[in-house]
Amino acid sequence: VQLQAYGGGLVQAGDSLRLSCASSKRTSSNNGMGWFRSAPGKEREFVAAINWKGSMSNYADSVKGRFTISRDNAKGTVYLQMNSLTPEDTAVYYCASFLSSSIATTTALVRYWGQGTQVTVSS
Repeated sequence: VQLQAYGGGLVQAGDSLRLSCASSKRTSSNNGMGWFRSAPGKEREFVAAINWKGSMSNYADSVKGRFTISRDNAKGTVYLQMNSLTPEDTAVYYCASFLSSSIATTTALVRYWGQGTQVTVSS
């Protein structure tokens, strides 16, 4: 399975971006999916996750209320809508497919990683 993340870019504080993650195989529709991010000098951290049905989601406290994760299993795509971006959101964002159908918040439960897409927020 290959995960292709795209949609990153350079924006100003307060702007919005939508990231997309397309799976090469529809089998990802049976797995929980998520987004993680890595900022320079920091470990990869959890951002958001959604179960395979799309009925449950979870967010890091730092993005709660600003980011929304969703998925379209027919298209094999997961989205991350990011609003009210701040410079602290600057990072490489990675999509992930989990080992199970449920939500995960740790990298240890990731089966597949996407290649990452850069998000840069200027002040």
